[in-house]
Amino acid sequence: MDTFLVIISILFSLILVSILNKGRNVRSNLPPGPFGLPLIGNLHQLHTSHLSDHLWKLSKSYGPLMSLRLGRVQVVVVSSAQMAKEVLKTNDVIFCSRPAFTGQRKITYGYKGLVLTPYNDYWREMRKICTLHLLTAKRVQSFRYDREEEVFLTINRIRSQITTSGSPEVVVNLNEAIMTLTSTIICRIAYNMRQGQEMSRFHELLLECQAVLVKFYFRDHFPLMGWLDHLNGSMARLEKNFNDMDVFYQDLIDEHLNPKGPKQQDDIVDILLRLKKDDSCSFGLTFDHIKAILMDIFLAGTETVASTVVWAMTLLIKNPKALKKVQQEVRNVVGNKGNVDEDDLQKLDYLKAVIKESLRLYPVAPLLIPHETNDQCVLAGYTIPKKTLVYVNMWAIGRDPNSWESPNEFEPERFIGSSIDYKGMDFEFIPFGSGRRGCPGMLLGATTVELILSNLLYAFEWSLPNGMKTEDIDTLTTPGFVLHKKNALCLVVS
Repeated sequence: MDTFLVIISILFSLILVSILNKGRNVRSNLPPGPFGLPLIGNLHQLHTSHLSDHLWKLSKSYGPLMSLRLGRVQVVVVSSAQMAKEVLKTNDVIFCSRPAFTGQRKITYGYKGLVLTPYNDYWREMRKICTLHLLTAKRVQSFRYDREEEVFLTINRIRSQITTSGSPEVVVNLNEAIMTLTSTIICRIAYNMRQGQEMSRFHELLLECQAVLVKFYFRDHFPLMGWLDHLNGSMARLEKNFNDMDVFYQDLIDEHLNPKGPKQQDDIVDILLRLKKDDSCSFGLTFDHIKAILMDIFLAGTETVASTVVWAMTLLIKNPKALKKVQQEVRNVVGNKGNVDEDDLQKLDYLKAVIKESLRLYPVAPLLIPHETNDQCVLAGYTIPKKTLVYVNMWAIGRDPNSWESPNEFEPERFIGSSIDYKGMDFEFIPFGSGRRGCPGMLLGATTVELILSNLLYAFEWSLPNGMKTEDIDTLTTPGFVLHKKNALCLVVS
């Protein structure tokens, strides 16, 4: 034990000297922020399940541009629309990279995907592949039948539950039902995989992948203490999940390469395999690149859509007048067709307003995906060092009274007749990001959310279980990139 304490003391001294010396010339002109401790900086202040909310409260004391230090990592937090515009538009070329963290590097095959890859020539080439071959409007439209069929099947399954229960109503766990639906849609589009044993296995792998991706690794913040990640089992857990995912993806690729396999509509794996065969990429597309892209699509496509739908239903059930109004709109537009198809979506203005208002209050990625500066720059008179981690706090921006009237109220009407959209040009409302790192799958995500939510509202009446009041519905959240509702939303459906 004495030896261990001596080692820790030596490491503490070495790292402290390193931190104090590194960037001594620019630290004095950093934006204001809470006082940090030697070595760990502000890490002790950020041990919270709702980081975006905590940072929002801190920004009220320190301003819309706030600095923190997490071990060796310098952090800047942006909490206003004006500062977001400075970061994501005016100085986009400086702020458009991504940090290199252990879990992300491993899961993405050494940054061979798109979403988490640092800004460089490779990233530009990869984004071109995604925007020209995988996520074009034409390609998104080509998967329309898959989306509609899976949504209609889910609606019919809920109807069957009601029928077989012998009761005019049943309780549905919406978190579980929507996550299953969204993952099935993305799996079908990407891999042509549907419900079954393989899907169940992949759900388990994905949950573990999400956990290791956002886990705290000592080596990311204290370079000389990376051995602790081995000691506490973090690296072994990360390696196991990566290997399990790799085997799973390789099996999928092998199935697509099998000439005797069933011939079905092209999915994303087929498209990527053709690009690999044609040698269409300047860097030479490999199976690892394909696996990394698939990982991006699944992680980004499933969680974000599911989270948005669940929060929209949560806010609607807490606001019965809005629920009734949006249901009337959907039913008036669709009539007696039986289901809402994608041709109907463009006519549902209030539904779109409900989704926008949900994203304002509960943005799918409340801190967006972290950015990193690739050069030193001056922002609002402060010096931002190179390699600074940057959080754009959409949770705070969506609640900023300088941008929104009655910011804490759920009022979809604020978007009716408004030109504000989530395409990245209105910086008070950028739930999918903006600039070079804006989400390339925005069209696919928005279409899927609208299709799922409209059908849930069209087909059923939703209410709270007996004895519950609207004020009893909690809005607790889970930690991670994506803002999920912590406790399941269980509603009576009839």
